[in-house]
Amino acid sequence: MRQKIGIIVTVLLLLGILIAINAASYEGEDERQDTELAPNRSTYHSGATGTRALYDFLSESGYPVMRWREVPAQLMAETSQRVQTLVIIGHTALPFEEDEIKSLLLWVERGGRLVLVDRDTFLSGSGGWEVAPKFGEFPSFAVNPGDVAEMTENVKSIQPVQPTLLTQNVESVMPSRFAATLDFTRTNLRPEPTTGPAQPLPENDDFADEPTPTPDHVGPPAAAPSQTTPLSPAPVVHLADSRGPLLIDYPRGNGRIVILSDPYIFSNGGISLKDNLQLAINLLTTTKGLIAFDEYHQGRGQTRNALIGYFSGTPVLPILGQLVALILVILWTNSRRFARPLPLNQIDRRSSLEFVASMAELQQQARAFDLAIENVYSRTRRVLARYAGMEYNSPRAEVAERVAARSSLEARPLEVLMRQCEEAINGAPVTERQSIQLVKRLRDVERDLGLRMRARDARQAIQKT
Repeated sequence: MRQKIGIIVTVLLLLGILIAINAASYEGEDERQDTELAPNRSTYHSGATGTRALYDFLSESGYPVMRWREVPAQLMAETSQRVQTLVIIGHTALPFEEDEIKSLLLWVERGGRLVLVDRDTFLSGSGGWEVAPKFGEFPSFAVNPGDVAEMTENVKSIQPVQPTLLTQNVESVMPSRFAATLDFTRTNLRPEPTTGPAQPLPENDDFADEPTPTPDHVGPPAAAPSQTTPLSPAPVVHLADSRGPLLIDYPRGNGRIVILSDPYIFSNGGISLKDNLQLAINLLTTTKGLIAFDEYHQGRGQTRNALIGYFSGTPVLPILGQLVALILVILWTNSRRFARPLPLNQIDRRSSLEFVASMAELQQQARAFDLAIENVYSRTRRVLARYAGMEYNSPRAEVAERVAARSSLEARPLEVLMRQCEEAINGAPVTERQSIQLVKRLRDVERDLGLRMRARDARQAIQKT
């Protein structure tokens, strides 16, 4: 038991050390420094570069919002929560794969509304127009995104270019000094006969790869208008500064794409400046329906177990892994031998009381009272002779006199007891009651002389203790 207590105490001590190490090395996600160079635009993030303030405002204001944590292909699935507006903010933690971009554009062509808020864009031209960002000042680690004065240094608020649905109730917007501008140009057109019903554009078509000459190409006159696909409406500019547009939108198929080139307007650090919040509401709520913020590419997709995702970023998972490793080590060491084999302890499972009880029952059933007296008297005579310092076969009278001389017993009663036992052993008639009385008197003599404990009994008693 002491060995088990030592093992238990050791295991508990190791667990305490592991927990202390994990607790000391744990660093919460929100404790990491927020920088504009490596921002976290997730709606779960409450830092200066996050967008949790905007999401919570929309949710508490009653707008239908959600966090989209699945791949873009699931946007076209027939579910009860059909997304109408998808919002992608900032440079995401996971890049957009080519097949994901195709699925996203297909969803837009089928009537979806995509809102991109970033200084860069992963989309190419659409409907004959190419959109490309022009970067301004590049952020550094020294810039504090939570300092409004530092983020808007030498920046003036800008006013809407024209009254549109996206700029209603917006007097001015305050971007950051790192805001990019958007440049859009016409791309190549593809000839297409106009006879018959109009042919829809193929899904996921990108006109940037078309080899046909542009309208600005110097050469033979272009084909007649009836021989080419009409150019899609140009992107609408809603906000612009002296460098160029900051907010545009343009159609793609049955849907629209909205691009805002400064995520600082949506971030927790800039949403409260000027009419930035009103602009965000206009961009997201102009079209009725469910508004989804892309969290899949922010690294919070539902590609793993929900329970593991709940404890992600905490020391719980490392502690559980270390506990499993510790249990495996204990199980492995218990099944291994680290020294020479030792024989098992041989325990005498025979009880002397069981032997005596069985022999007594046999003698009682056979009425062999003389045999019972002989078993007890033989041992008593041997110890009496040893006590008197005489041989075992010495006359009983001499043995009795010598014992009486060395003890407080009387010689005559002891000699009579020895004679009665010997006569019973030699065949004299004796009853059960008389045999019990003789054995009791023999035990009393042993007790008075202090001879009740035999050497074998003493050894067995020591082994048991």
